[in-house]
Amino acid sequence: MKKIEIIHDGVSKKVYATDEPDKVIIQYTDAITAYYKIKRALIKDKGLYCNAVSSMVFTVLKNAGVPMHFIERLSDTEQLCRRVDSIQMEVIVRNVVAGSMAKRLGMDEGIVLKEPIVDLCYKTEDLGDPLINDYHAIALGLVTKEELAVIYSLAEKVNAVLTPLFRGIGITLVDFKIEFGRLPDGQIILSDDITPDSARFWDIETGMKLDKDRFRHDNGKVGQAYRTVYERLKEAVK
Repeated sequence: MKKIEIIHDGVSKKVYATDEPDKVIIQYTDAITAYYKIKRALIKDKGLYCNAVSSMVFTVLKNAGVPMHFIERLSDTEQLCRRVDSIQMEVIVRNVVAGSMAKRLGMDEGIVLKEPIVDLCYKTEDLGDPLINDYHAIALGLVTKEELAVIYSLAEKVNAVLTPLFRGIGITLVDFKIEFGRLPDGQIILSDDITPDSARFWDIETGMKLDKDRFRHDNGKVGQAYRTVYERLKEAVK
């Protein structure tokens, strides 16, 4: 399979069209950003860790019956995926209060939620990816009512599979952001990634943050945190 042209030149990921029109190659880079790309840096081997973590997580989810764009890991930094028509909406599943939820609602970080919360955000950086509700998502033409029901069901299933997986390696899955896309036949499938860039992982024993928040808040040891998630997951997913 050959790369034809770059179709998405992102900072942390680049997406290439291939000589098979229904497939793309996603390349993970060592770049990291925060605050809508205002803060930037390079973290050694970050691309390797994120590609590996996402590939392992997607493999577990695929085996659990979650439909997705991921096909296989090609190399240290690349994976082969199905091409989708991306839905411009972020879906955030929260198990523990943290980040924007804590700030928005005046709650303390670390409160365990009685039930997971699913937030929707309109994916548009110009507006700061604003929080929206079901009615907004439908009115904006992002999804139909039926598609939204599928998305909620898949998001809940992803959480139900991943929460015990990470608990088993000593990590609390605090929250995570996922995205979805449509295949040519209209089927809704999971897309994008699940990595320390897009999820919050806290060590169960120490409470140490093992994700992008270390970069956001200048906590240091960002690469070490990503490597910890990668190494623990590698031992659990064989």
